[in-house]
Amino acid sequence: MKRARFTEEQIIGVLKEHEAGAKTVDLARKHGVSEATLYNWKSKYGGMDVSEAKRLKQLEDENGKLKKLLAEAMLDASALRELLSKKW
Repeated sequence: MKRARFTEEQIIGVLKEHEAGAKTVDLARKHGVSEATLYNWKSKYGGMDVSEAKRLKQLEDENGKLKKLLAEAMLDASALRELLSKKW
């Protein structure tokens, strides 16, 4: 997976510039991202503070870890069920 080039603080700073009236094309060129990236950031981080964005990132990471744990547990349970069914 590609590593993010911008931190939450930087993304929110760019979005604040956009809210202040800067044109999307100019912001995209200035920061070296595409206009689509700016619109994606706006849909994800629009109206957030830095602390809220950090909390969102933390929750997404935690959610990913929990999903991985659940998948592993389900795989283990499936393997045990298969082993027990073969034994009898």
